[in-house]
Amino acid sequence: MSRIGRKPIIVPKGVDVNVNGHVVSVKGPQGTMKYEMAPEVKLTRSGDHLTCDIGDSTEKRVRSLFGLVRSLVANMVTGVSQGWHRQLEIVGIGYKAKQEGAKVVFNVGYSHSVTFEAPKGVALKVEGTNKVVVSGIDKQAVGQVAADIRAIKPPEHYKGTGIRYAGEKVRIKEGKKLAA
Repeated sequence: MSRIGRKPIIVPKGVDVNVNGHVVSVKGPQGTMKYEMAPEVKLTRSGDHLTCDIGDSTEKRVRSLFGLVRSLVANMVTGVSQGWHRQLEIVGIGYKAKQEGAKVVFNVGYSHSVTFEAPKGVALKVEGTNKVVVSGIDKQAVGQVAADIRAIKPPEHYKGTGIRYAGEKVRIKEGKKLAA
C-alpha cells in the first residue's frame, strides 16, 4: 500500500474543503479548484485533517490511484492557500525578456523576438531583464507553462546560454581541441 496515500493532508486556516461523493472542491484565499477523483478512493475529513482510504482493495489500479489522489488533493490545498511558482533565468549576452501586459516578449538569439502569452489561471512576471516568475494555483499548469517557456531556448551545453530553471545546473561540455 502507498505510504504517500496514508499520510494525512493538513488543511490550513482559511481553506474550505468540500467532498461530495467523489468530487472534491477546495476554496481558499487564492481561488477555487475542483477535482473528480476515482470512485474507489474515499476521502474523509476529521477536524483539520483529510485522509484517503481504499478499504481492503488489493487491485493494482486502485492501489496506484491511492497515492495519486492524495497528492493531487494536497497540491490543490497548497495551491489555493499559498499558490505555486517557478522561477526561470535567462542566460546569455543580449538575451532578455520584457513584459507587455499579460504577454512576455523574449529576445534569445533568434532573428525575431518570441512572444509568449500565459493561459488562463497562470500569471507571468518579469523581474529585471533576465528573470521570469510563473505563478498560479494549479501546480500542473504552472509547471507546464514553465517547461514551455524553457523550450523556447533550452540551455546550450557548450556556452550555457538559454532559458533555465532557477538553480538548474547545466553541465558545460569541453569544446573541440585545435591541432597545434
